[in-house]
Amino acid sequence: MTSWIEDPKGGRARGGRALARAWVEALVRPRRLFTNGVAPGDQAPALTFAVAVAAAYTLGWLVADPGVVPGIVVSVPVSAAILFLLVVVLVAPVGLHLTAAVATLSVILASVEYDGGFALRDRGGVSETVQAVAYASSPMALAGPPIPELRAVCGAYAAVLLLIGFRAVHGMTPLRTLVAGVPPALLGYGVGYRVVAAVRSLIG
Repeated sequence: MTSWIEDPKGGRARGGRALARAWVEALVRPRRLFTNGVAPGDQAPALTFAVAVAAAYTLGWLVADPGVVPGIVVSVPVSAAILFLLVVVLVAPVGLHLTAAVATLSVILASVEYDGGFALRDRGGVSETVQAVAYASSPMALAGPPIPELRAVCGAYAAVLLLIGFRAVHGMTPLRTLVAGVPPALLGYGVGYRVVAAVRSLIG
């Protein structure tokens, strides 16, 4: 997941400007992004993208609600900085790996066909799944402030983007796409970005 290929053949360009362009494109032209911007083996840009989204989310949360900063040290700003670094260096990469693992399993299960025997239909590879999960998280960069309505909307949009991504990279039917997309969306966006908690607070 940390390897960069020399010739992405339609994958993502490198650098901060390309990162920002991928974020905007994921929000406004997701089909184009998933069709032209996802390439086999080009996972490192997706990891960088997912970390950047998590960083934006965390920064927005800390700025909007400083009270969530744990007392790691006496200084609140230093504690906030330590928490931010932990998210960027550890939590975001681990979260992407776990979500990608669930997504890969879901895609495999959704791809099983029975025709006198069980077989897997043609689909994209693991790297394409990882990239779809990462780029679909783009709305969560805006969900940092602890506003339940905002987080619920961003989470729903991220889930829709993931379904669009799976449909584009795996060529699944709508039903299979739904079966494959719901579990990683619930884990990665619902739990990881506290969307489920936001929805529960709205319902309650």
